[in-house]
Amino acid sequence: MLNSMNGLNKDNKPKKIVIVGGGTAGWMAANLLACKWKETEVCLVESKEIGIIGVGEGSTPHLKLFFDTIGVTDSQWMPRCNATYKNGITFDKWSTIKGFESYFHPFAAQTDDIFTVPLFFKNIHARMQGYNVDAHPDSYFLETYLSQNNLGPLPNETFPFGVAYGYHFDSALLGQFLAENAQGLGVKRAYGTVDEVLLDNDGNISAIKLNDGSQLEADFFIDSSGFNALLIQKTLKVNYQSFQENLVNNAAVVMPSEIAKTLPVETKATALTNGWAWQIPLRDRFGNGYVYSDDYIDAEQAEIELRTHLGLLESDVEARHLKMKVGRVEKHWHKNCLAVGLSQGFIEPLEATAIALSFNTIAQFMRCFEEGKGSNKFQEAFNNDINKRFDGIRDYIVCHYKTNQRNDTKYWRDNAANQNTSEALNRILYLWKNSQDFSADMHKYNLMGSYQPKSWACMLAGYGVFPSINLDQTVDYSTHQHEVDGLRDFIRRCGLNFNKHQDLLKMNS
Repeated sequence: MLNSMNGLNKDNKPKKIVIVGGGTAGWMAANLLACKWKETEVCLVESKEIGIIGVGEGSTPHLKLFFDTIGVTDSQWMPRCNATYKNGITFDKWSTIKGFESYFHPFAAQTDDIFTVPLFFKNIHARMQGYNVDAHPDSYFLETYLSQNNLGPLPNETFPFGVAYGYHFDSALLGQFLAENAQGLGVKRAYGTVDEVLLDNDGNISAIKLNDGSQLEADFFIDSSGFNALLIQKTLKVNYQSFQENLVNNAAVVMPSEIAKTLPVETKATALTNGWAWQIPLRDRFGNGYVYSDDYIDAEQAEIELRTHLGLLESDVEARHLKMKVGRVEKHWHKNCLAVGLSQGFIEPLEATAIALSFNTIAQFMRCFEEGKGSNKFQEAFNNDINKRFDGIRDYIVCHYKTNQRNDTKYWRDNAANQNTSEALNRILYLWKNSQDFSADMHKYNLMGSYQPKSWACMLAGYGVFPSINLDQTVDYSTHQHEVDGLRDFIRRCGLNFNKHQDLLKMNS
């Protein structure tokens, strides 16, 4: 419950909410609250000294859902943020198995369940039994074809199937855009550094004191203070659960490079000696970074390896070094405080899930608060749900390392040998190797989590995680090849309804 019933308006919403910290997460919260809780006064306080790191960042389709929710179109924000479209992620060099050195993880399209996924799983199970069939995911999905042919994800109006998509963007510019949009919706913006957090007799936050001596009181507080977690951890003492035992990466080095003439419509994640490098295409540059563990390589060596990877070893382009804290809080909503963004947790950016987690946290909290009529009735269920989302994403990312098919460095060998895996992930890997119907059994044993069976199959088949048996060359595969050729032709004809990525960006500018 809030400090008192006087803290609620007639619609059982807080009369005033203070958000501590800006950035993408804080301003997302401000926009959603201003759009949906119009009678609530929202104030965001941020420090001018703590800037947003303007790296190139990617998203899942949840960012599209967020903008749809607050009524912002692609053409309104994308040019402002140097944003491009994203069909998915290419994973390169995570496997050394011949034919499986690279694979593409697509977002969803309505053509998947109807046409492509059934054949994909059919041929996966045939490959598991030793038949020499094509089980590589790149043959099966529309968005893979779109990326291979540099086509954007928005079809012509006559195409009857929907396609989900994400974005690449400059995170600093996105933060600025969201701040302006929120202020246009009535959100108040204040500047200052929090010197003290005041609690009432029940342990709820009553106010924050700023370094200029001013004091901001509110009925509810949102902690968007980043890894500092000023409210949720330092003040309210909520426990933090580290993921370091199974996600060992804890640092990154980032730097830009010159953009290509043809803008890719995908993120690229390339395995290096002691981690992986991202390449994110913005309109004016590539955003690049090397995510690694400093237990295996130091910052100077990591920078040299990234520069070598980018062909910038002799360049004077500045590199920036970042530290990562991987894990989550045990309670995201505690007392009269909600943690959003880095203050609630962080999972390394391999699958670009940070914005999705922030959006889900804010939207789910608002629903639970409304259904509880301003009480904490659904607080425990909310925290369990968000923890499940974090843990499901963690398991999926851990699986990238656990099942990697490299053995060239100790880093990759140690990750493959890591036994600190969850029961859920162990069951999924067991089903992959033993189930006669992987997708159905994922549903049967309630293992859906944050990712659908298609996504798990794309990763594991994309790595070439199949039994080490001699493939049967004696069977007539003409029927199989006819089915695959027919699907490829269907996907090709679907592709005729899409425009080149750069043409699509021009149309939406």
